[in-house]
Amino acid sequence: MGWFVPQIMGVGYKYVGDVLNGNMALKLMLLLLVLKLVVVATSYASGNAGGIFGPSLFLGAMLGGAIGSIAQHFLPGLVASPGAYALVGMGTAFAGVVRAPMTSVLMIFETTRDYAVIVPLMISNLISYFIASKFQKKAIYEVLAEQDGVHLPTAETRIQEGQRQVYQAMHPATEILSQERTVNEALEKVKASAFHAWPVNDDSGLVGLITREKLLQTASSGGGDRRLVELLPPGSFPHVHADHSLTAALDRMGAAQIDLLPVVSRADLRKLEGVITLQDVLRVYGIGEKNGGGSASG
Repeated sequence: MGWFVPQIMGVGYKYVGDVLNGNMALKLMLLLLVLKLVVVATSYASGNAGGIFGPSLFLGAMLGGAIGSIAQHFLPGLVASPGAYALVGMGTAFAGVVRAPMTSVLMIFETTRDYAVIVPLMISNLISYFIASKFQKKAIYEVLAEQDGVHLPTAETRIQEGQRQVYQAMHPATEILSQERTVNEALEKVKASAFHAWPVNDDSGLVGLITREKLLQTASSGGGDRRLVELLPPGSFPHVHADHSLTAALDRMGAAQIDLLPVVSRADLRKLEGVITLQDVLRVYGIGEKNGGGSASG
């Protein structure tokens, strides 16, 4: 095919330019459209060197130019020039093949500096993206990456990850320690607890978080009669909000080296809405204990 029709060989930007400028006959555009599609598919399927970006622009330009030429022949006073159709065709094919409709819009606008083509291009891009997604669930670059052993996160994965939020895993705080309790009293109260950290409050609300390690360390050093308020560090304490992602909750647990975080109101950090534990998070992902940490009572 390349021997008899050399225009299908190489990237073909020169011939794309001819289409955009209206310097190519309709029959040649249709011929190049069919042959280029066969050549690209054959070349890529064989495992030889090939491209996706260039051929998608080439095919889009030929298809758009052909449609524009036909429309110009039958409706010369109502349609744009074949070059405008070729330009929209380039962006449309790119959006469907690469699955990047907004990139296509920006690319074509940077090429033309013309706002008039943006609206038809956006409409055709959405149609192309929809049709391509229906016939082929995965984009070609994603499939090629998987063949090379590279598994990239999909859009569905990112959406699902963003939808897993703290409110889906949190439960009411059943074990809360008063800041007026002594260390020994606190240890006695939580000796049967399944948790390793507990919220501490006063009459106005939440004031901090105390860990089992801190209580045991203080008691072993002779501070069993000290009140919990004396052990709480000044300033902020580890916490999350109900609309935080579970990933953020895990990050904060890891940073603070604890397996429980209080869930507080965004309007008032001292208003305790519940707690979330490591087991709660694991349970949402289907790998935690069935009863989880929320069933423990104080």
